[in-house]
Amino acid sequence: MTEDRTPRLLNIGYGNLVMASRVVSIVSPQSAPMRRLREEAAKRGKLIDATQGRRTRSILVMDSDQVVLSAINPETIASRLVPEGEAG
Repeated sequence: MTEDRTPRLLNIGYGNLVMASRVVSIVSPQSAPMRRLREEAAKRGKLIDATQGRRTRSILVMDSDQVVLSAINPETIASRLVPEGEAG
């Protein structure tokens, strides 16, 4: 099987995209540690708010040390991350 070298973009909602290969984790924002992660990223200037003014439903941690907020559920984003035909 040959590996496709074209960069895959991951739709995180409302027309916002991130590089799929750069996502380290997708987490729910409800816990205290995730709230602290969000606050610390904001203080460091590493927070990207892609919620379009909606409620934050997931936090994506990127390998570039950036934290991305999304209004899409973590399960939905994770299902988009799995390449077509490989779900299973």
